[in-house]
Amino acid sequence: MDTSRRTFLKVLGGGAAGATAMSPLLSALADPPEAQHELFIFIHAAGGWDVTVSLDPRNARGGLVEPASTDTVDTAGLLHWTDGPERDGLTSFQVYRPSGCNIPFGPAIGLLGEDRRWERVLVINGIAMNTVSHPDGTAFSSTGRHLAGGRAIAASVDTMVSNEFGRANLFPTVSVGFPSFYVGSDLDPKVIPLRVDNIGTVARSLTRSNAYVTAADRDAVNALLQLEARDVARRSYFPAVFTGVEQQLGSLREMMRRPELMNLFSAAALRAAYPAIFTPMRTGPMGPVAIPTPWQFEQNTIINAAFAVESLRLGLARTVSFSTTSFDTHNSNYEDQPQHQQELFNMLALLLDQLDAKAHPTLAGQRLSDHTHILVFSEFCRTPQINISGGRDHYPNNSAVIISPRFRGNMVFGASDPAQLLPAGARRFADGMRSIAPPDVLATFLSAFRVDPRKYMRDGDTVRDILRV
Repeated sequence: MDTSRRTFLKVLGGGAAGATAMSPLLSALADPPEAQHELFIFIHAAGGWDVTVSLDPRNARGGLVEPASTDTVDTAGLLHWTDGPERDGLTSFQVYRPSGCNIPFGPAIGLLGEDRRWERVLVINGIAMNTVSHPDGTAFSSTGRHLAGGRAIAASVDTMVSNEFGRANLFPTVSVGFPSFYVGSDLDPKVIPLRVDNIGTVARSLTRSNAYVTAADRDAVNALLQLEARDVARRSYFPAVFTGVEQQLGSLREMMRRPELMNLFSAAALRAAYPAIFTPMRTGPMGPVAIPTPWQFEQNTIINAAFAVESLRLGLARTVSFSTTSFDTHNSNYEDQPQHQQELFNMLALLLDQLDAKAHPTLAGQRLSDHTHILVFSEFCRTPQINISGGRDHYPNNSAVIISPRFRGNMVFGASDPAQLLPAGARRFADGMRSIAPPDVLATFLSAFRVDPRKYMRDGDTVRDILRV
């Protein structure tokens, strides 16, 4: 390796900049044709959501079910609460189902149930969780495997798709509080998720003073280190680690050179760029009308949604994954859950609108939404009955939402039983008759992109009924 002063001065003079601007390695890592233009967003509705007010609505007492009613819910801020008939001394809600919609929604569905956005929505109900532990349910939903000794033993779905399709991106996965796991012997070091608690963390870590070292000096040093890492990788018996170092240094240089990428990690810049996400509107008889209910829970989630759109638009990441604030309502369930969920589904609706409005970074004339695939899940749902604190506890049933051009929309797959005690609607899988489970959801998601689930997963069957292709 030539580390002479002449070589170093050549780097400082910019001679290496052109040589490293497009690494041959990145060209070699270009995506396979099947998914070279596909983008991914994964959302964890943290805490365990109450699907009786949204995705799996229950508006009557049955078994242990204690439905939302005008006695327990402040209905004023809910867009789709309509009083139902009085039953057993309480007035619950009417199920919301717009004309042409095949999905029965609860009153918390918000803007996602308007303007025919539901045409793209696939709801999966009756997901068998077999756990009521937050860490275990979270890992099970994102990896398809339960924890072992408190540790994840498989890669998460965002890591899986990035390993398949995102290795040439500046950041294959940006994970904001999401249960991302890099586990497995066949994963490329380049796809280790960039995990942060909030997006501002990245901006703060990259901000540097120019009082003693200029930006050009820092770039020159990074360029030299990148060349050295490439040379070491070429000589090494195990080159993967040094190849990963070279790629990371290249990503750092690209970040530092492009101010618009630095702005991606600024909440203030995202608010300015995406006012429509931060100011929810709905279509009224006289045109757009602002929703008067203020965002109470989901400020960070909204910022993450804006970040997802912008980072996909600019080609920064192939995958963005993030978590919401908590739905863990052991107390005052109906005071919190309907409004909290409406804000989540409003955010998802406005996210879709922005994906419709933005151009795809590599396909002329196409929208981001034509090639963006969204999976929303929680770790479990909540008990059918209300506890003595007015809350609902953990329960091993669940629902999920998929919005993707490769999945059927305007559809519900799976069900829970009438008392919402157990998943129902068993069907034949490779291991016998049973309800759908998280490994099946993830295996089907991978199969939609011609990825063999067995490359990453021990369990799970592909459910062809919900795929478009």
